[in-house]
Amino acid sequence: MNAHDDIRVFMERLRSLPTNWDGKKSVLELKAADYQWRQMEWWAFYFEYKAGLLLEDVCERPGEKFERVEFDLKRAINWDLKAKAIKSDDHKVILNDVFAMRESIARHGAHGEIIALCDVEYNDQDRGFQKWHNELKGGPSKYELERKQRTSVSRYRKTRARLTEVLFVIIEGGDLARLGEMKQGRNANGAPRPPKYMLDLESLNGSGLHKLEF
Repeated sequence: MNAHDDIRVFMERLRSLPTNWDGKKSVLELKAADYQWRQMEWWAFYFEYKAGLLLEDVCERPGEKFERVEFDLKRAINWDLKAKAIKSDDHKVILNDVFAMRESIARHGAHGEIIALCDVEYNDQDRGFQKWHNELKGGPSKYELERKQRTSVSRYRKTRARLTEVLFVIIEGGDLARLGEMKQGRNANGAPRPPKYMLDLESLNGSGLHKLEF
């Protein structure tokens, strides 16, 4: 069993993913499952939830843990589930902790990313979805209250997402130098947060990339 065997199995399972995700229905489904339903980026967690359900009987869920970082899935190698809006200003995907990914690769020879590409709608000019979500949560989040104190502008919420493609990316040790890194600032206690790798989707090619189109 190797990383390419993982992809073959995962692709067959994920073909049955739903592709049109209504915001309210998806959030309510996540709430019923008690899975990250309070998150503003609900669509990314909806993909994580639905994909995890389809794959849980063919792999370990969650995957291995390196210090405080726990990967989403483990079969021959560790895998993370990510989502990216295809009409965003950049084509970069934030991956995981630099140290944890290096350790994962050192142990298994590769690390995997399963990335959902989605066409998202921001049809929330009247803040209706945002208000509905806040009421469901029992009021604005701590982040929202702090934002109002800073008088910064609130982002439009995504109200719908359409899954267009799932990418399966195998990252080996020699690929790490080509990845970017994102610094994360500091934790509440002032300690620096570890950097994360970033993947530029426009740089993807070769045998380590497989696509599942919908």
